[in-house]
Amino acid sequence: MIEFVVCDDNLETVKKVSNIITKVMMKNNYEYKIMKYYDYDNDFLNLISNATRIYILDIETPSKSGIDIARMIRKKSLESIIIFITGHEELGPLLLREEIHFLSFINKFDNCEKRLENSINNALELLKTKQVISIENKSIIYNILISDILYIVKDKITRNSIIVTPNRKYYTKKCLHELKNILDDRFLYSHRSCIVNTYRIHTIDKKNSIIIFDNEEEISLLSKSYKKGLYKYDVEYNI
Repeated sequence: MIEFVVCDDNLETVKKVSNIITKVMMKNNYEYKIMKYYDYDNDFLNLISNATRIYILDIETPSKSGIDIARMIRKKSLESIIIFITGHEELGPLLLREEIHFLSFINKFDNCEKRLENSINNALELLKTKQVISIENKSIIYNILISDILYIVKDKITRNSIIVTPNRKYYTKKCLHELKNILDDRFLYSHRSCIVNTYRIHTIDKKNSIIIFDNEEEISLLSKSYKKGLYKYDVEYNI
């Protein structure tokens, strides 16, 4: 699922941006979600994580600067895409001096709708080329962000595979071995019937053979043969 985070202190701007996102996404086969904020308040700050998202940010809100927020996002997530949309054209040169690797700087009053559509399409292409896996189920194609995947497990009943993300589960006829070959080296077996995303591991309970992911979800699919190779990905163990 592609998560869009929109923040602007102007209600109409948030509505307009959300409509443009919906317009673009109607032409794509990605599942998506829009999260709307009107200030960089505690709710917004608590949202920032290592999840890969498309952020569309205002430069100035009553409480904080969008530039400071972009720095915070970058500390957590190098892969998230940041688009600035603002009425403060004069802040463009300042942004260019910052090492926050944003995608676009769009003036609200200069062909905003078309430029934002183009930027969102460019963002989707970046995500697609870098970190998306496509699966088909019942004639529907799902594009899943690789960084969103927590683990993949074999379905004991159907013998198919279940790809688990924080938001939902995806079912595919591809076996674990096929999926492992498609994915990169961040994915390792934790059990003969489970592959985990090592980048999403937070803690490994060695005594009880439980893997705890960064969203607090737990699985007990950790066998002796694979346990040792996963220990280095235990965040608490390596602090």
